[in-house]
Amino acid sequence: MRVAAVFGLNQVVSHGFGVFLFAALVPMMRDSIAITNWHLAAIAALTQLSYITGALLLGFIGNKICSARLVLVTGTVSTVLLFSMSQLQDPMIITAVLVLLAASAAISWGAIVEIVSRSTKPEQCSTKLSFASSGTAWGYGLNGLLILLVVPAFGWQSSWQIAALIGMTVLGLTWRLLAKLNRQSATQAISEQAMIPVSKLLRTIMQERTALFACTVCFLLGFSTMPFANWLNTYLNELQLPAAVGGYAWTIVGVTGMFAGFIAGWIADRTSHGMALMIIFSGLALSLMAFVYDPSQFAALAGFGYGLMYFPVWGILAGWVRQSFSSTATMQISIICMVTSGLGGTVGNLLAGYIRDTTGSLELVYLIVTVTVSLMVLLTLIMMRASSGIVSSRSITVNNQS
Repeated sequence: MRVAAVFGLNQVVSHGFGVFLFAALVPMMRDSIAITNWHLAAIAALTQLSYITGALLLGFIGNKICSARLVLVTGTVSTVLLFSMSQLQDPMIITAVLVLLAASAAISWGAIVEIVSRSTKPEQCSTKLSFASSGTAWGYGLNGLLILLVVPAFGWQSSWQIAALIGMTVLGLTWRLLAKLNRQSATQAISEQAMIPVSKLLRTIMQERTALFACTVCFLLGFSTMPFANWLNTYLNELQLPAAVGGYAWTIVGVTGMFAGFIAGWIADRTSHGMALMIIFSGLALSLMAFVYDPSQFAALAGFGYGLMYFPVWGILAGWVRQSFSSTATMQISIICMVTSGLGGTVGNLLAGYIRDTTGSLELVYLIVTVTVSLMVLLTLIMMRASSGIVSSRSITVNNQS
C-alpha cells in the first residue's frame, strides 16, 4: 500500500491544501486582507473553470509527457504556490494563485490515475486508487487542525507555510517512490496502441458502456455534491440552526472520508465495483432522505453519507474503467469524468442560486440533490444487471463450445 499512501499524500497537498485550505482560512485572512464577496464569488467560479481546464490540458499533453514527471512538476508548483500564499496581500494575485493551484490539482490526479493503473495489479487497482483519492479527506482533517492549533498561536500565514513544508516532504517521498517504480518497469514510453486518439475519445466514451456510465455518473455527482457542499451552511443558517450543527457535519465528512477510501476500494476489488458503488451511493441517498425529512436531527448523518461516497468514488470509477481499458486510456476517460463533474457542479450551483433567489429557500435544492443521488443508485443497479448479463452470456457461449 506504499504506492497508495504516497499518492494519497499528494492528494492532501494538491486537493486538501491547494483546493480547500483557502476556504477554511478565508474568515481569518479577511481580517488583514480586503477580500470582498465579489472576490470570493470570482474565486469560486474561476477555480472551477481552472480545474476543468487543467483536466482538458492533461488530455492534450498526457500522451506526450511522462505521468511521473507530471506528478513531480505539479507537486513542485503546488508547494511553491502554497508558500507564496503566506506572502500575498493583493486579492487579485491571490485569485490567480488559487486558479493555478486548481489546475495543478486536476493534472496531478489524472497523472496519478495513470501511474497507479499501470503499476498495480487489476485486482488491487480500485483499493489503491480509492485510498489515494481519500487523501483529500485527510487534507480536510489537517485543515481543521491548522485552524484550531496553528492560526490562534502563529497566524494564518503559518498555515500556508506548514502546508508548503508538508508539500516539500511529500515531493521527496514521491520522487523516491517514482524512482523505484521506474526501476521496476522497463517501459518508460507510452504505447500508441494503448492510447485512444483524441479525435476518437468522445466516440469511444459514447460507445463503451463502462466509460459512458462513469462519465454520466460523474456529471450527476458534480450536480448533486457540489451544491450540497457549497450551500449546506447557508441552508442550516436559513433554518436558524446553531453553527455547531454544520461544524459537526463537516467534521464527520472528513473523518468518514479518511477511512471510506480503503474500505470501499477493498469491497470493489474483492466483490465488484458495482457493489461498492451501490453501497456508497445508497448510503448517501438514505442519509439525504433523512436530512430532507429533518435537517436539524440528521445533518451529521448527511455528513457521514457525503464522506462515505465522495472521497472513494473517484478511485472506484477509475478502477472499473481500468478493467476494460489500458492505463493511458483510463487516464483519458478519467479526465473526461473530471470535466463532466465540473460541468455538473456548475449547472447544480447555478440552479441552486436560481432557486434560492426565486423561492427564498434552499429546501427544494436539497430535495433535487436527494433525487439525483437516488438516480445514481438506479443507474448503478442497471449497470450491474447489464454487466452480469454479459458475463452470463459469455459463460453460456463457453459451455456450448465445450
